[in-house]
Amino acid sequence: MIEQVFPDIYRIKIPLPNSPLRATNSYLIRGQERNLLVDTGFNCEESRNAMYQALKKLDIHMETTDLFITHLHSDHAGLLQHLATDDTTVWMSETDARVVGASRSSSHWTIFSDFLIESGLVAMGVEDEIAKHPGYRFASKIFDNFTLVEDGDQIEVGDFCFSCVQTPGHTQGHMCLYEPEKKLLLSGDHILGKITPNITLWQIDEDVLGQYLESLDKIAKLDVKIVLPGHRYILHDCRGRIQELKTHHNRRLDDIIKIIGQKTMSGAEVASQMKWDLSYKTWDEFPWGQKLFATGEAVSHLYHLVVTGKLSMSTRDGVVYFKQS
Repeated sequence: MIEQVFPDIYRIKIPLPNSPLRATNSYLIRGQERNLLVDTGFNCEESRNAMYQALKKLDIHMETTDLFITHLHSDHAGLLQHLATDDTTVWMSETDARVVGASRSSSHWTIFSDFLIESGLVAMGVEDEIAKHPGYRFASKIFDNFTLVEDGDQIEVGDFCFSCVQTPGHTQGHMCLYEPEKKLLLSGDHILGKITPNITLWQIDEDVLGQYLESLDKIAKLDVKIVLPGHRYILHDCRGRIQELKTHHNRRLDDIIKIIGQKTMSGAEVASQMKWDLSYKTWDEFPWGQKLFATGEAVSHLYHLVVTGKLSMSTRDGVVYFKQS
């Protein structure tokens, strides 16, 4: 599906088979000499066909089109190698480009396997089968021809001059694009409507939830009238949505404190008792991937509570446990 959402900007909905996200919003920005395509979809037949058909319908040729990848996840970067030509500039942050460029050979996937143990998922009977992960299954092939961008860098295309805005949280290298004159924000997965971006901590070393909340405050300072997100619908109240997201995470932090009470619990044990906006009635019904993402988000909140002094943590038999300080 193609929809013109702003003069010279088209939203292309790229299907994501068997994903609760349903589709990735890829944005084609038409310029006079070169175009810009933001995000791509999974490296799978359904996503490829939808992208190729849309580009044909829009009469877009990749030889005159550059790519901007907001972050490392395969629903945004998967088709990178299929789309990039020798004449294509591919912009991405250095942190996330290292993971995407190495594809399935990245140490990123070793971290996931370690997480399954440390979080307590393996102890709860979840198998270490990282090949099931959609990010692994639908990854782009190895790619090393990135043009790295940093916070504040500018990308010009047609009548647009976008500033790169570093927004760590959803991933360490997540980048948004902001057009100050037209008050447009291409938000990737930093700000979404209705659904909340998954904030996961796969390796206990950084307070990713704290970073995400700071990144929300960073965007709230910008004058934004239209948010073009990576999934679902377009937003017209950026600051209002930011406040909703902050409220959501604060409530989740309060809920986790209540769940733990006086107990000592692993991340997976906490996740199994949290409320999730999913159709499954019990934790046992959750598919492998949903247990993984739910636990990753639970651990990001648990570690934020450790950093802020409300919880402490310890390790036993390779599993990290949390309790009230």
